[in-house]
Amino acid sequence: MKKYTLPVKGMNCASCSITVEKTLKKQPGVIECEVNFGNEKANITLDESKTDLPTLSKTIEPFGYSLDIEIHNHDGNNHSKGHHHTNHNTHKPGTHVMPDGTVMDNNAMDHSQHLGLNQTKDEKLQQLEKERQKVLFALPAALLMFGLMMWEISAMYIPQIPAFPIDMMIYQRVALILATVSLFWIGGEFLKEVIVFLRYRVANMYTLIGIGTFTAYVYSAFVVLFPDIAMQLSLPENAYFDVTIIVIGFVYFGKYLETRSKLKTGEAIEKLINLQAKTATVLRNGQEKEIAIEDVVSGDLIIVKPGQKIPVDGVITEGTSSIDESMITGEPIPVDKTLGEVVIGGSINKHGSFTFKATKVGADTLLAGIIRMVDEAQGSRAPIQKVADKVSEVFVPVVLVVAILSLVAWIIAGFTVMPFDQALSLGLMSFVGVLIIACPCALGLATPTAIIVGTGKGAEMGILIKNAESLEKLHSVTTIVTDKTGTLTEGRPVVTDIIILNKNITEKEVLQILGSLEKKSEHPIAHAIVEKMARENYASLEVTDFSILEGMGLTGKVKNTHYFAGNLKLMEKQRIAVNSERYKQLTDHGKTLVFLADSKTALAVIGITDTVKDTAKDTIQSLHKLGIKVVMLTGDNQKAAAFFANETGIDTVVADVLPGEKATVVKKLQEEGEIVAMVGDGVNDAPALAQADIGIAMGTGTDVAIESAQITLLKGDFSKVLKAIKLSKFTMTTIKQNLFWAFAYNIVGIPLAAGLFYPFFGVTLNPAFAGMAMALSSVSVIGNSLRLRGRRL
Repeated sequence: MKKYTLPVKGMNCASCSITVEKTLKKQPGVIECEVNFGNEKANITLDESKTDLPTLSKTIEPFGYSLDIEIHNHDGNNHSKGHHHTNHNTHKPGTHVMPDGTVMDNNAMDHSQHLGLNQTKDEKLQQLEKERQKVLFALPAALLMFGLMMWEISAMYIPQIPAFPIDMMIYQRVALILATVSLFWIGGEFLKEVIVFLRYRVANMYTLIGIGTFTAYVYSAFVVLFPDIAMQLSLPENAYFDVTIIVIGFVYFGKYLETRSKLKTGEAIEKLINLQAKTATVLRNGQEKEIAIEDVVSGDLIIVKPGQKIPVDGVITEGTSSIDESMITGEPIPVDKTLGEVVIGGSINKHGSFTFKATKVGADTLLAGIIRMVDEAQGSRAPIQKVADKVSEVFVPVVLVVAILSLVAWIIAGFTVMPFDQALSLGLMSFVGVLIIACPCALGLATPTAIIVGTGKGAEMGILIKNAESLEKLHSVTTIVTDKTGTLTEGRPVVTDIIILNKNITEKEVLQILGSLEKKSEHPIAHAIVEKMARENYASLEVTDFSILEGMGLTGKVKNTHYFAGNLKLMEKQRIAVNSERYKQLTDHGKTLVFLADSKTALAVIGITDTVKDTAKDTIQSLHKLGIKVVMLTGDNQKAAAFFANETGIDTVVADVLPGEKATVVKKLQEEGEIVAMVGDGVNDAPALAQADIGIAMGTGTDVAIESAQITLLKGDFSKVLKAIKLSKFTMTTIKQNLFWAFAYNIVGIPLAAGLFYPFFGVTLNPAFAGMAMALSSVSVIGNSLRLRGRRL
């Protein structure tokens, strides 16, 4: 089983994507298939023992579509050379093994030229240029005819406007020439779809436009070229070349604007691709050598100088630096890195030169994972889109039927209630108007364009959304369940209190003695004390006779005095009395206590705790404003947990929780009717993340478990939970606005064009105006989605 994400050529509306998807799904060997009109890609999972990509592409070629298999071949061929130095990848070059065993055709994500996305964009830019050339003829012609049409109509009703200045015979013959060029050159794509419809009974939006404009053209040409026959048949003398020219001009201009706007919706992916360095300076055989990024292999030693991009992921082996990771994580402040610390490919070295060992290259880098995840999310389908898909599936056939019925109804009216020539004229206009104004495009673009922009904006801020369904679910969350350590807190202990228990010792002496003793320990609590001593710039003292007392603390001599440092159990064992009133408050606040004593008396007690993240309190308050409750799960005792909750504003605390019990708490909340998002580190909290409606993993560095949750927050910033929810709410609002206007436009426009309001108000819709409205509908939906890029979270 293999999974491919491939561009689909030839799609021009939502009906096209449905035709491609239904056709591919019917083929033997196709396990899953999703075609997204928004990014013009197909996600196909297939059994290669039964079918292959060329065969699948051939099945849709008769309808005017094809799979861009060259992208797949290009990726595989080019990336394979990036691994010929090593055999650490056992799967086929040009692919990426997912956790479920499927193979992603994205191995070339190490460089933009090997992604396939660049080629697709180049093709789109070429397409855009071709469309621009046609628009330069079609739009001026349409505007000229529209002006003349409005003059002719206005002169009939407004006496102040002079009569139409051009002889009608000359005007109609010039219009015939312009209409011929417009229909058969500019509108050639529309006519091709009419032929496909006649041969295969597969229709889309272009079919409707083609039938409509061709009907108007053929009727008009007949009336102009054979006036005597038209008179004998009592046909209306009106010619509708202006309708053909205006509709094709405005529709094509709308198509041009749509193509240009859709390029902008994918800018987030393009920015991520462009983060990748093109070359790397490696040390091979003791020599510095600049090589292409695809030739870097795991284990290479890479030199990075100030201002350069870090080419791949790795670990610093020599030197120190300050690195700007903002383009990957969304964090604006450069991060100081030293020996043994992880660096991320795509980030920028600000100061200092260093050497690092490449640990992850190609499709395994964090940047490649982010690009892959964003690309998949943008191609996925949100549940809210199902309604639009169902409508789009039957839309074109229904519109064809409505157009024919409106023509028939007007002809019948011509035999019964009104002059035949007037009825036929209105019937033709209604038939063409219905075909032109109907727009499945607006429906098809309503959801995917908003999803593409929303997920792209999230990626720029270090919020990685796995798929459209997750983005949709997140907006309706009522409860956030969060782990404490590392999520709401910094995840590393610090000294917060120093209480002197003996007047013969100073705070400085306590820190010097304790810090010197703890320097010899590897315990995280010891690191906190040593860090505190270093921050105060206190000198370390010599320690002799040092030993660790397992489970209690440690002991050693400083300046010939024997000291003990450890927990209350150690004090009790040494029979050193400590007044509990002096440290009770620290215990109530959940702080870890470290006592310092000599052989007879307790000298001091130090309180150590994991500090609350700066953003936690404000984020919780903001979540409350959105009506979302916050529940904290912790292994702390009830008193300590309650104090922490009171400090941060958390609604509910579940204390003394074991890791395995977290999923049970989430399930209980769900049974109470809550929609739950679980925030955790993605490893210890895996069962709870899986149980929750939405799992949010707090990721750090390259160890981020991108595949373990529906949403991953890079750098583990809790404030991004709020931003992710706001992004989800803004995206869903945009989708609902798009769907409302797309449905409203068609619900009002089609009956108006069919002439339903004519018997009551004497109002009908000229197809020229229908063409303008149809062109604007898709552009307005994309424009509304692009507004998301400017929203502040």
